[in-house]
Amino acid sequence: MTAPARKPPTTSTARRKLTSPTVAMLPRIADSLSFLYLDIVRIHQDDTGVCAEVTSEQRGTETVYLPTAALSCVLLRPGTSITARALTTFARNGTTVITAGSGGVRCYSSAVPESLTTTWLERQTRAWANDTHRLAIAQAMYEKRFGLGTATDGTNLDKLRGMEGQRVKAHYQLLARQYKIGRFRRAYDPASWDTQDPVNLALSSANTCLYGIVHAAITALGCSPALGFVHSGNQQALVYDIADLYKAELTIPLAFSLHASSNPEAEARRSFRNELRLFRLLPRIVTDIQQLLDPNTTYETPDPEEQLVDLWDPIAGAVPGGTNHGRDMP
Repeated sequence: MTAPARKPPTTSTARRKLTSPTVAMLPRIADSLSFLYLDIVRIHQDDTGVCAEVTSEQRGTETVYLPTAALSCVLLRPGTSITARALTTFARNGTTVITAGSGGVRCYSSAVPESLTTTWLERQTRAWANDTHRLAIAQAMYEKRFGLGTATDGTNLDKLRGMEGQRVKAHYQLLARQYKIGRFRRAYDPASWDTQDPVNLALSSANTCLYGIVHAAITALGCSPALGFVHSGNQQALVYDIADLYKAELTIPLAFSLHASSNPEAEARRSFRNELRLFRLLPRIVTDIQQLLDPNTTYETPDPEEQLVDLWDPIAGAVPGGTNHGRDMP
């Protein structure tokens, strides 16, 4: 008897199978692209992936497919719409989606993927809840900002805050003299955004992009953005802590270089994105967070296929999950 012929798969089914990412295909957070800023587009999911539709009078509607599995963070400006299916795909691929304000200046909300492990969240929580450990990490953060050769052991936070204020002020004065722009004062006022000078506009725009990247790295590690060590009382306290490590190197010099720009916000985002390729910021963020939370050990991101939910034990710390422990009873 001849077996019935197998029905060939439909085109849409074959496309979905070919484009569906496997665990082995997903990049580590340190290897991911930095961020994608989307402006006045419609984002939706089709049979082959997530795409952005751009409509203009000159070219009509154009479709651009997004590399969801390689993106760490997506910034959505007002005027951008996204479907639930597209958001689901971003979540499955570990991409943080942030709703930003006009010009990418503010972060209104974020949709973060489910963390694969709580290893770093547990370390962060234990350190945050212990005043001695929290102070040591805060001191280490200030030491990273000050540079090599600056010891902060035994220095109280009040003095460290004063040292940080002097450092930033001196950095502003140095760059102001370098670019011959006279006296500079940092100002951020969303209510009078359009009246601010190009340096402040560029700095706010670049900092928001930096916050998005840091936020994506923190959540990808499984940490809580709300539990900061220097900052406190905000859902992005740790984001501000980590972002402050890089501003003097990345966003502040960039902003001053755009002092004569006619569109400093857009130029800041484009230039910042180009610099990220040079500085390889995401691997640095991941390494810095791990070293701050556990300075004596180097960790590799575990293989997601090997991760199971453990069971807490007051003596052993953790016992394997996915196991029937009833057989061990007498």
